[in-house]
Amino acid sequence: MTWDAFHRRGEVLRNVLEYAETHRDGALPMELPGVVETFGDEVTLLGTLQLRWHTRLAGTIERELMGQPMDLEAAVMTAWRKAATEFAGVRAILDAYTEAPGSDEMAQMLEKAHAKDWTLMAAMAGKASPADNSAARVGRAIEQKAREAFRPTVRSTTAGRRRAVPARQSILGRVKAHLAA
Repeated sequence: MTWDAFHRRGEVLRNVLEYAETHRDGALPMELPGVVETFGDEVTLLGTLQLRWHTRLAGTIERELMGQPMDLEAAVMTAWRKAATEFAGVRAILDAYTEAPGSDEMAQMLEKAHAKDWTLMAAMAGKASPADNSAARVGRAIEQKAREAFRPTVRSTTAGRRRAVPARQSILGRVKAHLAA
């Protein structure tokens, strides 16, 4: 990849992230300028968003554990909720495509990616080793607990379609999310 292509990819990805955060509708914005040329297909774009999510989650867990080292599981759940708040648009896309993947390839990619997220969460919570076969199951349970107390958007239906209404966020929160992207 050339230097120009690298920067172009970053620019297009920032536009995708901005669109996802603004709309929070769970749809991949393949119609944005440069998306098809840069990522090619939905699976590649979704995989890129999943990687961004995983990176954000891992970093947020690390930061949270520094401030709350005595209750590891609570720190991991707090970190998941913080990351999901910061990446609410990406989280909406990942959740929508997990619920209804567009292809078998997409379903397999998401399954593997979720297993990695869950294994990370279980390991960082001190509940399982990354090499443990049950780590993904344990991490999934931790994510479910984190989701129970998480309300990033209000969902409404319009003419049978789900629509996500963005949660109110302070200007500082929006600036932080934009800088982090």
